[in-house]
Amino acid sequence: MPNIKSAEKRVAISELRRARNRSQRSELKTIIKKTESAIASDPEKARDLITLSIKKLDKAVTKGLIHKNAAARKKSRLMRRLNSQSAVNG
Repeated sequence: MPNIKSAEKRVAISELRRARNRSQRSELKTIIKKTESAIASDPEKARDLITLSIKKLDKAVTKGLIHKNAAARKKSRLMRRLNSQSAVNG
């Protein structure tokens, strides 16, 4: 445990931020999984979820939650899956 009062405060703040980041990262993963399953089953619903996923990914980047290249990669993969599924379904 820290001996200095400011160090104690930093520990508390770090813990709060860690919990918040963990929650937001989990939420982001959940929406991406929902989108992927919707792409496989319901292309109409997937279009709405893709928009939401992209919005959430962009917001996560601005908050510093994930790296911008990671977000770009995830968006690209989602769009590629949607487009290939759309081509198969007609």
